[in-house]
Amino acid sequence: MRSIGELARASGLTVSALRFYDRSGVLVPALVDPATGYRWYADDQVGPARLVAGLRRVGMPLAGIAEALRHRHEPAMVHRLLDAHLRRLEDGLADARRELSRIRALLDPEEIPMATRLVLSRTDLAAAVDAVRFAVGTDPDLPVLAGVLLEVEPDGVRLVATDRHRLAVARAGGRVDGPSVRALLPVDAVDELRALLDTGVGITPEAHLAVAPDRVEASVAGRPVVAAALPYDFPDYRRLLHGRIDGAPAYRIPVDVAALRGALTADGAPVLRREYDGTSHEVTVLGLDDRGGLRLVGPDEAAHPDAVRVGVNREYLLDALDAGDRGQLVLELDGPIAPLALRRPDDADAFSILMPVRL
Repeated sequence: MRSIGELARASGLTVSALRFYDRSGVLVPALVDPATGYRWYADDQVGPARLVAGLRRVGMPLAGIAEALRHRHEPAMVHRLLDAHLRRLEDGLADARRELSRIRALLDPEEIPMATRLVLSRTDLAAAVDAVRFAVGTDPDLPVLAGVLLEVEPDGVRLVATDRHRLAVARAGGRVDGPSVRALLPVDAVDELRALLDTGVGITPEAHLAVAPDRVEASVAGRPVVAAALPYDFPDYRRLLHGRIDGAPAYRIPVDVAALRGALTADGAPVLRREYDGTSHEVTVLGLDDRGGLRLVGPDEAAHPDAVRVGVNREYLLDALDAGDRGQLVLELDGPIAPLALRRPDDADAFSILMPVRL
């Protein structure tokens, strides 16, 4: 038997930590002296104690430590716990980096030198943010996609977001003073700006932006948002679009958004299931009816070789419908391996692209 001090030295845990894990039921001594209350540990508790010490050092929560200890003879289970904890740490680090960038910008509040200044309709800017926000990436391994690209043009600003599986583009026109410039605005700053656009309605109809490659300032009704731009080169979205900007698709189909959403969410709506990155996703297959209108295709018809078929992630399609909702949208189909485009019929500068799913 080992005393609590001996186990502390052998495991790397402090005596107080061992007392805590005893009270928590995570690492209970093999024997407690009934007269003195002194704790004694068996030799085979050294390994579990070292495991607890390692998990403690990497910040594993108490519940996770207890679960890892219970399943220590099931390596696959413990590896899944470790992977999940590592993802939480990476997400926290990404959040901390974004917040520290914002804090650094707040500590230096003077005007941005050489910034391009814009005056935009707050309504138009809010609609543009809403049209692209759903496509912002969340993969911690791709921080370049964790924001919205602001592409300032002579008569306004274009907003672009993508997570590789979908891409959204929108535009807000306005007065511009300065050269064309691009800045990648972090998603938390995008959300802060969007909330600000809904405050103080009626005080002023305008939003003021100052955009430089490394920093963005926005002001609505005298309330500011200041953010350091993400230090990454955003993907060349025009290349990703191929011929979508100027080329004519094979089929342009007007759809009623509410009707299509209802069909997609109805009980018994036809879907396929596909595995991607270890997760099962619902896939909607779109095709044409005998009058050239849009219809949802069932699994038994999905792979028809001589018919127009496009498979897309059902959840992504619903997000795109919500983001572009103006009652009517136009769906552009080019075939099973070409992206699906959704456009507003009255706004050529606002559209979404969904990558197809192989059927």
